[in-house]
Amino acid sequence: MNDHIRWFETLTLEDIPLVGGKCASLGEMYRSLTPLGIRVPNGFAITAAAYRQVLDNADAWQPLLDLLAGLGDDDQGLAEVAARARKLVYDAGLPGALAADIKAAYARLKGQYGDDLRLAVRSSATAEDLPTASFAGQHDSFLNISGDEELLDACRRCFASLFTDRAISYRMRNGFDHGKVYLAIAVMKMVRSDTATSGVMFSLDTDTGFPDVVFINAAYGLGENIVQGLIDPDEFYVHKPTFARGHRAVLRRQLGSKQLTMGCGNGPTGGVLNATTDPLLQQKFCLSDDEVLHLADYAIKTEQHYSTLKGSLCPMDMEWAKDAADGQLYLVQARPETIASSKPRQTLVRYKLKGKGKKLVTGRAIGTGIVTGKITRVTGEDQLANFAAGNILYAESTSPDWGPIMRRAGGLITNRGGRTCHAAIVAREFGIPALVGIGDTEALADNQEVTLSCAEGDTGVVYDGEVPFDILTTELTTLPTTATQMMINLGSPDQAFRLSALPCAGVGLARMEFIITEYIRAHPMALLHPERVADDSERRAIADLIRLHPDGAAFFIEKLSEGIATIAAAFYPKPVIVRTSDFKTNEYAGLIGGTPFEPREDNPMIGFRGASRYTHPAYAEGFALECAALLRAREVMGFHNIKVMIPFCRRVDEGRKVLEAMANCGLRQGEHGLVVYVMCEIPNNVILIDAFSQLFDGISIGSNDLTQLTLGVDRDSEIVAFDFDERDPGVMAMLKMAIEGAHHNGIPVGICGQAPSDYPEVADYLVRLGINSISLNPDALVRTIQQVAAIEQEMKAHHYPSGEQP
Repeated sequence: MNDHIRWFETLTLEDIPLVGGKCASLGEMYRSLTPLGIRVPNGFAITAAAYRQVLDNADAWQPLLDLLAGLGDDDQGLAEVAARARKLVYDAGLPGALAADIKAAYARLKGQYGDDLRLAVRSSATAEDLPTASFAGQHDSFLNISGDEELLDACRRCFASLFTDRAISYRMRNGFDHGKVYLAIAVMKMVRSDTATSGVMFSLDTDTGFPDVVFINAAYGLGENIVQGLIDPDEFYVHKPTFARGHRAVLRRQLGSKQLTMGCGNGPTGGVLNATTDPLLQQKFCLSDDEVLHLADYAIKTEQHYSTLKGSLCPMDMEWAKDAADGQLYLVQARPETIASSKPRQTLVRYKLKGKGKKLVTGRAIGTGIVTGKITRVTGEDQLANFAAGNILYAESTSPDWGPIMRRAGGLITNRGGRTCHAAIVAREFGIPALVGIGDTEALADNQEVTLSCAEGDTGVVYDGEVPFDILTTELTTLPTTATQMMINLGSPDQAFRLSALPCAGVGLARMEFIITEYIRAHPMALLHPERVADDSERRAIADLIRLHPDGAAFFIEKLSEGIATIAAAFYPKPVIVRTSDFKTNEYAGLIGGTPFEPREDNPMIGFRGASRYTHPAYAEGFALECAALLRAREVMGFHNIKVMIPFCRRVDEGRKVLEAMANCGLRQGEHGLVVYVMCEIPNNVILIDAFSQLFDGISIGSNDLTQLTLGVDRDSEIVAFDFDERDPGVMAMLKMAIEGAHHNGIPVGICGQAPSDYPEVADYLVRLGINSISLNPDALVRTIQQVAAIEQEMKAHHYPSGEQP
C-alpha cells in the first residue's frame, strides 16, 4: 500500500514522525502486546504525509500560517482564528487518490471483522504522546462511524481538529511550531462498549505518583464521559508487587454514581448519545473483581513492555473497553504517563492548615495543595472571557476547550467527575488543587471567598472564607540516616500513598479505628445481628451499607481488609504494625447500631476496651471479624509485612487468651511470619515485662495511656488535664524500665505514643536508652529524624553505648 496508509501491524514507536504518537502506539500495541495475551483492535493509520498532501493540493499552507501568526500570548482572538483555520483545512477536502486508498483499507478491515463493523476514527498528532507533552484531549476523535462517506467526513474533521482552540493554545504554551506539527489518523475497529463498560487506567496513582499500583476507572457505555468528567466513575486499585507474587485481589474500590451512559445512535450516520443510567445499575460496580484483575494484568504487561523499550520505568496511561458482542476486554490506547510520574517524590512539599473554618462541601481531592480565593461559577463558555486570574473556577464539569482559561485558575471545583476526568488532568498538569465530584449543591455561591484544601487525604474540603495555611518544603535526600528506626503513625488509608515517600522504616502504628469509623461506620456486632438494632433508621442505614455484599460480615471483612491493605501496600515491604480496635464503649456506641451492644460506663477510658473485649461474649464475634480482615489482608491479598498489635492488655492471662482466639481464627503467631506485638501502656505491662515478653514478639509503648495510668489522670478530663505530662519523672522511669526489660528479654521495643512528637526531650531520652524504634505523627517525622541523628552522632563521638545516660 502507498504512503497514505499504514496498517497497525507494520508500525512501531519509531514511526511517530510518519503516523503520530497515537497511531505509532497502537501499532506498537498490536505488534507487541497481542502476543502477550492482550487484546488490541486492529486498524490502519492515515499518515501525516496524507495530511500534508491535503494542504499542498489546496495551497492552504500560507493562508493557514498567516492566520496563526497574528496570535499573541494572551489568547486574544484565539476562538475566531481557530474557527477560520479549521474551516480552511476542512474545506481543503481529500484528494481523490487518498479517498480511494481510505475506502480500500476500510473494505479490507471489514473483511476481518464483518460488514457490520463500526469504526473509531482518532486523531494522532506527530508531537502527540511524547514523554514531555501528552497532547491528551487536544484533537478530535469520532466514534461509531460506518460507511464510506461518513468515514471520509470524519477524516476531514480529524485533520481540521489540529486547530482547535485548545490545541493551538497548547502548542503555543509548550513551544511547538504550528507548521511542523502534522496530523495523522487512526481508523480502527470500534470496541462496542456502548452496551458494556469502558474506562481508563494508569500504572501508578495519578495524584501522588505512587508507582506500585494500577489505578482503574470504569463506567457503563463509551468512555468519553469519564474523560470529560460528566460522571463519577467506579475506582479500583491493584497492588503490582503482590500481584506479581501470585496474589489476585483488588486492593481497594470506590463506587461511583455513573450518572450517564454514552451509547451509539441508531440512525444511518451512527453518532453517540447520552442517557441517564438505570438507578439500579448506578448502585452496582460495573466491573467484576476478575475483570479488574484482568485489566491490571494488561496494565502491568504494558508497562513492562514500554519500560523495556525505554530502558527505565515507564508508567502508562491506558484506555480500555469491553466489547458487548464478544464479552472480551480490549486495550484501545496506551501512552506514557507524563504528569504524576514527573513529580519529584524526593522533595516533600506539605500544605498544612493553621486554623479551622466552616466546612461547605467535600469531594475527591486532586493534588495536595491548598488555595484561598473567590469562586467564579461558570455555567457556559460565554462566561470564560471574564474569568479573573487566580479565582477558583466552579462548574458542572469542564471541557478541553476551556484549557486556555483553566491555566489561569487558582483552583478548580466540579460537581461531577472522577480523578481521571478532564478537570483532574488539567489541574495536575497546571499544578493547581482541584475538587471533583462534589455533587449538585447550593453551598457555593459566585464571588464567595473560600479555602479549597486537598491536603487532608483523598477527600478534599471547601471551607468558608480564608483559612490560613503553611507550605513546608523538605529535600528528603538531604536527611541523615539513623540507627534508631524512625516510623510513622497512620490511620487513614487516604493518606497512605501520599506519605509513602517519607524516609521512614514503615508504620509503627496503623489505627484500625479510623478505617472502621470512616469506611465501615457501623458497629461490628450490629452488622452481624441487625435484628437486635431497634432503631428503624439505623437498620435501614445498615441495609444500605451492606447492599453490595452477601451480609454484614462480608462487608466488614472486605472494607477493613482493604483499608489495612492500602496502608500495607503504600509501605510494602516495610513493616506495618496494625493495632486491633481500641475504641472505648462510648465511641463504639456512637457507631451505627452500636447502642444496644455497649454498656454505659462512667469512665470508659479504663473500662471495657482493648484486649478485655476480644474474648468476652459481648464482643468475641466482633473480634473474629477483625481477625478475618487481617487474615484476608495477609494471606489472600499477600501483605505479609502486616504485623498485629494488641492494645490495653491488662494481664498476662488475658494476653494468652487473645492469642488463642486469634489462632482459632487462623492468625497463628509465627505462621507465615506473623508477628504479634503488645502495647505497653499499663503499669502492669512494665512490672510484668518478663512474662509479657514470653508471650509476645515485641512491645510498643503507648505513652498516652501509660502517662494516664501512671499519674492517675483521666486524659479526657479537662479539669485535671494540666496534670497530664509525659515528662513527669514517674513516667520517664516507666519508659526506662520498659525499654530495659524488653532488651533483657531479647525482643524489640518501640514507642508509638504522642510524647516524642510533642517533646524533643522525650525523643532524646528514648534514643539514649537505646529504643529500637520511634513512631511519630507524619508532620513530626522530618524534624525528629534530624534531632535523633544529632543525638546519635553525639553519643558516637563520646562513646556512649545505647542504654547509658551521659
